[in-house]
Amino acid sequence: MKTLLIGLLLFSIFTPAFSQVSGRLNDPAGQPISYATASLLKATDSTLARSTLTGENGDYKLDNVIPGQYILRLSSVGYQTFYTPAFELTTAQPTRDFGIQVLKENSKQLGEIVIRANRPLLQQRADGTVVNVESSVMTKGSSALEVLERSPGVVIDHQNNGILLNGKSGVMVMLNGKPVRMPLDQVVTMLGGMSANDISRIELLTNPSAAYDAEGSAGVINIVLKKNSKQGTNGSISLTGGFGYGEKGTGSLNLNHHSGETNFYGSYTYSHDRAYSDFHAIGSEQEPLLGGLASSDFLSIAKPVLNNHQATFGIDTKLNKDLAIGGSLSYNNSSTAIQTINHGRYLIQPDSVYQLNAIINGVNHWRNVTSGVYAEQELSPGEKIMINLDYINYKNNYPIEAQSSFLDRDGNQAGNNDTLFSPRLKGLSNTLIRVWAAKVDYTRQFNSWLTLDAGLKETLTKTNSMSAIQSLVNGNYVSRLAAVNNIVMKEEIGAAYTSLKAKLDSSTELVAGLRYEYSSTRMDDPSNGQHIANRQLGIFFPSLLLSKKISGDKEWLLSYSKRISRPSYSDLASYVTYNGPNSVNTGNPLLKPTITNNLKLGYNYKSYSFSALLSRDDDPIARNQIVYTADKTQMSVSPQNLVYQDNLTFQANLPFTVSGWWEIKPILLITCIPARPLTCLQSFP
Repeated sequence: MKTLLIGLLLFSIFTPAFSQVSGRLNDPAGQPISYATASLLKATDSTLARSTLTGENGDYKLDNVIPGQYILRLSSVGYQTFYTPAFELTTAQPTRDFGIQVLKENSKQLGEIVIRANRPLLQQRADGTVVNVESSVMTKGSSALEVLERSPGVVIDHQNNGILLNGKSGVMVMLNGKPVRMPLDQVVTMLGGMSANDISRIELLTNPSAAYDAEGSAGVINIVLKKNSKQGTNGSISLTGGFGYGEKGTGSLNLNHHSGETNFYGSYTYSHDRAYSDFHAIGSEQEPLLGGLASSDFLSIAKPVLNNHQATFGIDTKLNKDLAIGGSLSYNNSSTAIQTINHGRYLIQPDSVYQLNAIINGVNHWRNVTSGVYAEQELSPGEKIMINLDYINYKNNYPIEAQSSFLDRDGNQAGNNDTLFSPRLKGLSNTLIRVWAAKVDYTRQFNSWLTLDAGLKETLTKTNSMSAIQSLVNGNYVSRLAAVNNIVMKEEIGAAYTSLKAKLDSSTELVAGLRYEYSSTRMDDPSNGQHIANRQLGIFFPSLLLSKKISGDKEWLLSYSKRISRPSYSDLASYVTYNGPNSVNTGNPLLKPTITNNLKLGYNYKSYSFSALLSRDDDPIARNQIVYTADKTQMSVSPQNLVYQDNLTFQANLPFTVSGWWEIKPILLITCIPARPLTCLQSFP
């Protein structure tokens, strides 16, 4: 921190002074004129020195102006152009505020001029790919999850409620630049209940800059929502419906009141979705409970019914021309009734046969409250500081009831009526997650070619989780020790970063950054005082983004980043779920975090883009691995660390026009895992 402050001080001492011109533009009725042009002309020859557009409230600022004599020109369609008398900016008086200027309306009005410009669906940047879905048919009648699933390189694992990017797990999901700090399965549920009509763009960042959290070895998925900038009071209502496996529909209401300096906004969305997924596995494994090596054929069918309510309220206001504050409050209540049907057939050498049939019914109920406040202060022209404070509270309750039969070839119930082979079971699961986060970001633009970003962040997370599977034995529900978890996890992550953005020449831009994160994670079992895990880890995470334009329609991109995926509380040890008498799902308290190095090379030519991404994961987390419980009576399906994993991903975006109204935008994505044999996955999102 001392080095960072010294660096900032030296920059401030040796940076040349620049001037600033500011003001506000109104019409004769006193209403602000948005998107008008404010131009600074040299007084000697009227050549253009600086130019900008007025904001939504009519404000304009012209920064980084070299001292000298100038004329200010203000113009907008439908109004008379205004020129100021010549004035001088000096080092002694570097700023000039023209206050409120009123433009007179033109007596001759032109006919309506409508200018429309559509952004391309896909934009490749050095840090990743941007999917501009705001004006795409992808959003019509879809959920945010469905739009995300159609994005290049994104795969949704509906069976396990997971998200993969370029064939890898370990994805950090963000909403408007803020991490969504909840278990990934609940993130999937939340996105399934969010209307895609509210989305502006989706950023798939495989190599984000140092300003982003280092969490997410596969990268960051940042979902940016639309902003309503219309003046006055306005709103919208949206209703969509459809049918897939079952009925689905979404209704949403958005309201916005913009008074110039203050903006109030609120929204409510309800969604319903009846879905289906299945998982089929054929293999062989040791089954100690059944007597040895078993050939198995296992089918699991899940039929979830989602009902989701989401409400948001917020306010943004400018206290003065340099200080803006705001806050937001979001509430999410989702209930997913899930029926899971498991069928298994096990052939034990030499001739024993067992048949599993299980029906598991449960309701997964989540309640999330997210609140946050911010303040943004402009310290000087081109220099600002932003402070964010957030508190998040998640509460989960997931009871289940199961009926199962485990029969031999003669149709007789296997085993005794004990905790393993009981035909009736129930599961209990309660989780409370509380997150406190504080962040300070600092930006200074020294001149037109050099910008510094720096910041500090502290996150505290406390998770209380209790889960158990109970079996009906002799009229009473009892639990086995191997099927009970009671975990309290406390995690602290502190971070500091600095990043320099430099325009090396008119066609080359470089962003170089370094982030340091220190994490401390402690897990305990309060029921017996057992200490489960205590880890401290401090790592530097460098990043480098380089872009070079060869001509107006050709561009090379090169980027590198180092990232991490820490095991979630559910990965570690906070749950137990029932598959059958011979198998449970659980966590692994000995998991290590995954460290990833990503290197990407990209090329843009007109509307075409090509890229190759090479990544190396150390200690990657592989989920749904089969190990055995401590008593050797059951299989435990849990996450495990592999030694390493290499991925090579090729992506090509090749749009072409069939006719004036029909454009096809195919995307070819190939992900290869260099191994023996070489494995490649090809998709056309």
